Amino acid sequence: MNLMCPARILLLPGDVVEAAVGDRIAQVYAGPFEAAAGARLAERLGVRLTVVPELVRRSDDELQAIADLHRGETVIVLGVDLGLRLPAVVEHNGDGWTRVPSDNELTLATYEQAAEKFRDSIPKEPGPLLMELMDLLAERVGPGARVLELGSGTGRGALELERRGMTVRRTDAAASFIQMMRADGYDADRLNALTDDFGGPYDAVFASAVFLHFDRAQLADVLRKAVRAAPLLAFTTREGKGEEWSNRFLDLPRYFVMWQEEPLRGLLADTGWTVDHLTRDEGRNGGWFQVLASRAV
Repeated sequence: MNLMCPARILLLPGDVVEAAVGDRIAQVYAGPFEAAAGARLAERLGVRLTVVPELVRRSDDELQAIADLHRGETVIVLGVDLGLRLPAVVEHNGDGWTRVPSDNELTLATYEQAAEKFRDSIPKEPGPLLMELMDLLAERVGPGARVLELGSGTGRGALELERRGMTVRRTDAAASFIQMMRADGYDADRLNALTDDFGGPYDAVFASAVFLHFDRAQLADVLRKAVRAAPLLAFTTREGKGEEWSNRFLDLPRYFVMWQEEPLRGLLADTGWTVDHLTRDEGRNGGWFQVLASRAV
């Protein structure tokens, strides 16, 4: 038996309703109790479903058999409990199945290591177009509005929002930034926008230079969560084409996803948002979009 996994296996929970699937999926596999969920997912993705009766009882053998059938492809498997937090991409390391860090998780690892260096690398104050976006948001929500900030980082954005009369829930997925904000005297909550519930309701969701670390399917999932949490969304993200890994400024790798205006507008519309304001700015590492959107009626 080939112990090295020749395929990417994406494990999803058996009760999956929506899934952020960034890869091209070759097939969906499910155990007997997950067959209905598997059928819905396979239909949505336009691929075939195979129900594997022994998937739960003989997980290791069945996963290896699936991997051997799909060399160089990505498949989804529902109904396997390997003791991992799902969703998870797994591979066989010779001793057993292990979780493969995602692009976003590798980027988070960089921020965990380089939070102070990141703080030193960014301007002390936001640029004029980001300030304008905050002004527009303040006008829309009014004084005292409750705002969820995703990816607060150093806390620079939250301070500007609070200067405009808003009450900000600071959050970040990196423990290093949570510790930094708390050391500066502010409350901050550990929240991963990809895996955690947003809570709420809020008057708005704000995210500056955060969505650029999510692949296109992940961003769609985050936007759907945001539309359930608040009627307004303000964010900035990178303009450009494709994706890239970069060691700029931190000397450690970060994953970036760029957007063109029309696909970005299309994604917002597909996830329940209407674009009220969109401007473009040229930054030190390329173009940026500043977006204010409202929940579609």
